[in-house]
Amino acid sequence: MLTLGIDTSNYATSLAVFDTAGGVVCDIKRFLPVKEGQLGLRQSDALFHHTAALPELFRQLEAQCDLSAIDAVGVSEKPRPAEGSYMPCFLAGVSAATAIAAAKKIPLVRTTHQQGHAAAALFAAGHEEYFEQPVLLFHISGGTTDLLLCDRVKTIDLIGTSTDLYAGQAVDRVGVKLGFGFPAGVEVSRLAAQCSEVIRPKASVKGLNCSLSGLENQCTKLLAEGKSPEYVCKYCLLCVGETVVKMTREALQQHPGLPVVCAGGVMSSDIIRQYVTARLPKVQFVPGKFSSDNAIGVALLAAREVLSHG
Repeated sequence: MLTLGIDTSNYATSLAVFDTAGGVVCDIKRFLPVKEGQLGLRQSDALFHHTAALPELFRQLEAQCDLSAIDAVGVSEKPRPAEGSYMPCFLAGVSAATAIAAAKKIPLVRTTHQQGHAAAALFAAGHEEYFEQPVLLFHISGGTTDLLLCDRVKTIDLIGTSTDLYAGQAVDRVGVKLGFGFPAGVEVSRLAAQCSEVIRPKASVKGLNCSLSGLENQCTKLLAEGKSPEYVCKYCLLCVGETVVKMTREALQQHPGLPVVCAGGVMSSDIIRQYVTARLPKVQFVPGKFSSDNAIGVALLAAREVLSHG
């Protein structure tokens, strides 16, 4: 069975096709354009860019996969599986998915951006049993710094988060300050990898919650003191890594023995992965295309939903 996944988050337009017999057939995405110096998009602009991008992305996807063979469509309709969770940008994906499902008379499965991230990460972790048991899941991106208790992906409870700035926001602000475009995570990671200095990062964590507003100020201060951009980028990412370490240790005190999986665009950083796994070897990071914004998990969830109903 082939399922099409559509995700139109506030950062990227994403499409994917999943085959229940062989996994991911193809996936494609395009980041939304952000004007130089800006730190994001208005929702009206994001909705416009998604609507404009989808036809061309479908043409590219059709070149890789026969879309006439699709048996079901999955779409993320909102950010999280929580009451009141809403962003207009997801309307672009919902409109496209609804039209395709109606035209082909195939099932339409509605899910959320966060559940898509979770499903993609659990799939990439390579443990099918993770879909049938509780798992601790970090979802750290431009719009989240969440520690989740994920049970079969359907039930996702927020057990820890940032009380102020999100990790992705901190990384992007540092990157934009250094002259990079938005989102800046890839460039921040690239520059950080060029720093060989030993850095002792700081993290503000209380229980399962963290505070990251000070990180931006610390990086600004380091630049003012003459530290190199490479040093500041590495410091920024390592502070995120130390935050993950402290939150994980506390979470495992409260939920001993559970697997820990990391997802979200920020967690695709090799520097963060190396820092965390050196201290907590059992924490699992997944390849970048399964960790950053994508429609793979949405397509996967559509397949699982249809199969569960025969």
